[in-house]
Amino acid sequence: MTGLLAAATPAADKRAAFRAGLASGTIQRFPGAFNPLVAKLIQEIGFEGVYVSGAVVSADLALPDIGLTTSTEVAERGRQIARVTDLPVLIDADTGFGEPMSAARTVSMLEDAGIAGCHLEDQVNPKRCGHLDGKAVVPVEEMVRRLRAAVSARRDPNFVLCARTDAAGIEGIDAAIDRAGAYAEAGADLIFTEALRTVADFEKFRAAMPIPLLANMTEFGKSELIPAATLERIGYNAVIYPVSTLRLAMFAAEAGLREIFEQGTQSGSLDRMQPRSRLYELLQYERYNEFDSDIFDFTLGRNQ
Repeated sequence: MTGLLAAATPAADKRAAFRAGLASGTIQRFPGAFNPLVAKLIQEIGFEGVYVSGAVVSADLALPDIGLTTSTEVAERGRQIARVTDLPVLIDADTGFGEPMSAARTVSMLEDAGIAGCHLEDQVNPKRCGHLDGKAVVPVEEMVRRLRAAVSARRDPNFVLCARTDAAGIEGIDAAIDRAGAYAEAGADLIFTEALRTVADFEKFRAAMPIPLLANMTEFGKSELIPAATLERIGYNAVIYPVSTLRLAMFAAEAGLREIFEQGTQSGSLDRMQPRSRLYELLQYERYNEFDSDIFDFTLGRNQ
């Protein structure tokens, strides 16, 4: 049953793998998973990690990404996803869901959920989507307190604390670089600068920062969609694709539902559906059957 009902790799090993990946010189690619089944697919295809987006958790609950979700909801979705994959899971912890003590509690909850790392941002709470206008950031000192609280709550030193700054689109890239430096001094292991626009912006940030950097390649936002190989050449350590799988799935679901509504049947959509056999393969259906046979297929002895 090892690796069947739950991933075989302990959380501590996943965190160590995340740390090693950030130091490897090879960019760590973390597509977003909107449910545990997608996380299994991400692992099967060969990516280095799984990302859990706060915007996706919100959207999955039919809510906008404006800070309406709770730490409990986010941690539980993270737990469900981390349970099924041997890959490290990085999760979006928004602003820490409150004051510095709330950020500390959030880190403890995420560690207990088997997560490998999280990012905390310097937006005003409640936050907004990072690629929308109208954002506001807290003073540097307030974010530093948020990060120090998170660091103080960390029990596994390999749990990766990532600091996200949304200042580039508000105060400019130079101000965002200054903030990132302060966040690194406060104990951040990884820096995530939201809504950089061009390759030159990413290069400028890399030249200014001595610690690992994460890029966000989300669609339909402010950032140019830069290939992973280019980001690796620039010197970025990790890249996330936070909403890609949800967008792909929802586009297909909407098209299929409209066809059923209009045609009265889904028969014309079958070539755009995952077959039952592929779903069972991903679920490892046969291994569950084998387990049942091993447990229940036995012969009673004469004395039993």
